[in-house]
Amino acid sequence: MNFTPGKKIYFLSDFHLGIPDYESSLVREKKVVAFLESIRNEAEQIFLLGDMFDFWYEYKTVVPKGYVRLLGKLAEITDAGIPVYFFVGNHDMWMNGYFEKELNIPVYHAPKTYELNGKKFYVGHGDGLGPGDHKYKLLKKIFRSGFCQWLFGQLHPTWGFRLANYFSKKSRIKTMQSDKEFLGEDKEWLIIFAREILAKEHYDYFIFGHRHFPLDYKLNKTSRYINLGDWIRDFTYACFDGKDVQLKKWEE
Repeated sequence: MNFTPGKKIYFLSDFHLGIPDYESSLVREKKVVAFLESIRNEAEQIFLLGDMFDFWYEYKTVVPKGYVRLLGKLAEITDAGIPVYFFVGNHDMWMNGYFEKELNIPVYHAPKTYELNGKKFYVGHGDGLGPGDHKYKLLKKIFRSGFCQWLFGQLHPTWGFRLANYFSKKSRIKTMQSDKEFLGEDKEWLIIFAREILAKEHYDYFIFGHRHFPLDYKLNKTSRYINLGDWIRDFTYACFDGKDVQLKKWEE
């Protein structure tokens, strides 16, 4: 990937728009939009690392109601020639062409690697990586199957969205407490995963979302794992200036 001197590359994730209610979600959406507007003149590229929405499903002719401010801003940014890339999360994995067609945003369902200005990046949402959590990995495989997506699509959108939002909110409540603290390097599965990758190949940065815990962790003398936190409590993001990645907090 090309890098223009004086420009920056931004990484952010986990907006979970839609929860806990419309009013709160709208406040967060406006903050995200304001942030995107604030960086547009210096952004070389923008990476969105999943869970932009707390639930997303694309029927053939229907997408979830709302989010027009964010979607409009993303369209404005890509129309201006600034590349935006989206990596699906565990809450918005059911994407099927809408972002590519309407917003000109490539959508990825697995981590990808990049070389940016001589630095190697390993980038993804982060769910299902590393050891353990076999129950979730099985559910992820089922949910991403074409048959499961087709089956859900047979539900009327009113009932489908209501059912999905119910389970999505239960999942978020269940994991909220564990997201507030560092579990230790022997229990942080994304640290374990990154070290397994480093045993085979060097990367300067591993950048993930999903964890909801802002973290800049030194894996060894030359490699770091950065978790982006979220835009529910922390309003954090990462920025690459061509030399280094910094984890930052945005305040209006």
